[in-house]
Amino acid sequence: MAKKKSLIGISLILALLIGCATSPPLRPVLREDIKVPAGTIERNQFSGIRYSFKISAPPNWKMSTEPPDFLSELGYDKPSAEQKEQTELYIFNPITKSNIQIDLTPANPYSEFSQQLQESRVTRVTNSLVEELRQDYGKDLRVDEGPTEAISLKGVQYAAKKYVSYTVDGVKREQGWIYAFTEPYQIFILYMLLEKEGSSDRQDMDKILGSFEVFSK
Repeated sequence: MAKKKSLIGISLILALLIGCATSPPLRPVLREDIKVPAGTIERNQFSGIRYSFKISAPPNWKMSTEPPDFLSELGYDKPSAEQKEQTELYIFNPITKSNIQIDLTPANPYSEFSQQLQESRVTRVTNSLVEELRQDYGKDLRVDEGPTEAISLKGVQYAAKKYVSYTVDGVKREQGWIYAFTEPYQIFILYMLLEKEGSSDRQDMDKILGSFEVFSK
């Protein structure tokens, strides 16, 4: 097995795929202020301060604005304090290590968004991810590609989902990404589902994503 490296930065690739018009701007220029707290967590419910969204998780899952240590084992780099953009929230099952990462960021003032564009963008990420997975885990790694789906998130204009599945050390993983937009923010939701016998993680993850809502201040 090849030495594992950090998994591809899906949110970065999606950002690079977004085409920009020359003029006029479609929205004002907004800057993310990481000095503003991400939000508050109470009884497994998160309410955003930096960005206006909320989400809840079952009691056996945990929420944190800091990445859990095991994410590095799964190939994710811990963000540095100097990075201009920070992941707002990590939601994870500490037993199975299934996890969700949520990041909101201001959209480029010149970028266009539509449901068709969101679906195209999540699809175009797939080949880059598969290539890196095979660099990390071996060129013969079998990677199955899931369908591109339009999904509904409360308070969100457009959202699309894509995933791949593969097996590492006998454990099947589903690694997916949701790219959403609601004026004037783009939303990146990355998840990894690790299948364990008797686990309800898939049902739990559906409930978690079903509770996600962007609201007006």
